[in-house]
Amino acid sequence: MADKLTQLRKLTTVVADTGDIDAIRKYQPQDATTNPSLILKAAQIPEYAPLLAEAVAWAKSQSRDATQQLIDASDKLAVNIGCEILKLIPGRISTEVDARLSFDTEASIAKARRLIELYNQAGIGRERILIKLASTWEGIRAAEVLEQEGINCNLTLLFSFAQARACAEAGAFLISPFVGRILDWYKQNTAQKDYAPAEDPGVLSVSRIYDYYKAHGYHTVVMGASFRNTGEILELAGCDRLTIGPNLLEELSQAEGEVVQKLKDQGATQPRPAPMTEAEFRWEQNQDAMATEKLAEGIRNFAVDQGKLEEMLSAML
Repeated sequence: MADKLTQLRKLTTVVADTGDIDAIRKYQPQDATTNPSLILKAAQIPEYAPLLAEAVAWAKSQSRDATQQLIDASDKLAVNIGCEILKLIPGRISTEVDARLSFDTEASIAKARRLIELYNQAGIGRERILIKLASTWEGIRAAEVLEQEGINCNLTLLFSFAQARACAEAGAFLISPFVGRILDWYKQNTAQKDYAPAEDPGVLSVSRIYDYYKAHGYHTVVMGASFRNTGEILELAGCDRLTIGPNLLEELSQAEGEVVQKLKDQGATQPRPAPMTEAEFRWEQNQDAMATEKLAEGIRNFAVDQGKLEEMLSAML
């Protein structure tokens, strides 16, 4: 019998949740995702030193303004790393909009267009890119506009059913509902500290979203993310896509035993409800303490890592 990773690939598209070239080369995923934290980590890998230098030199050639140089260098570095990853995968790379723009629809749209422009200048078509946006109301509205322009989006930091509904109604190409961070919250904020995979609150959240999308005929891709253990991953076998870190990919590749499909598309059986209003979205999100707290925390943490990356680049400018 094949190892569990090989079996999982037959049920689900496996995506690498890393910016590490060596890990991507080893596990050969279909797609790859990055975020500010992963870009920061990747920027410290010696193999990427020429990409940093090139981004800084390019930024200097574009402007004499120090602030603009920093913005340009940061954008260019993300694209440079994305281009390197695309050399190794057949599918798409997800590149994230600055988390500090998470509550600014117009600025998010402008940044997304800029990233696509930089990829185009590097010879990469938009069909190989997913623009990552936080699943705030403003981020979802930005995705709605971008999708109409043919720029596909990955809505991330997704913790609630309200976020998932709004993303599908906006026509988002893909969502990244988080699993492990939901589990973290429940362990920290409830009396229960241990969960079987089938009872894991993060797993239950993704399963509910998947079933809802399929039953209502939404075409938005469901890509489970943020895993803490292989049990969570295997409990979502059959999900459209799963983005998995190198350590768990390694664990799955060494594991034996049968992988059973847990999620199945039964086809559209229910009419779609009227789209959520902004007031409905904000109220439902507000009523979900876990989602409210984890979304805010995720945005803050990505912003911190973006700041650290800019400090690194600033020292080179």
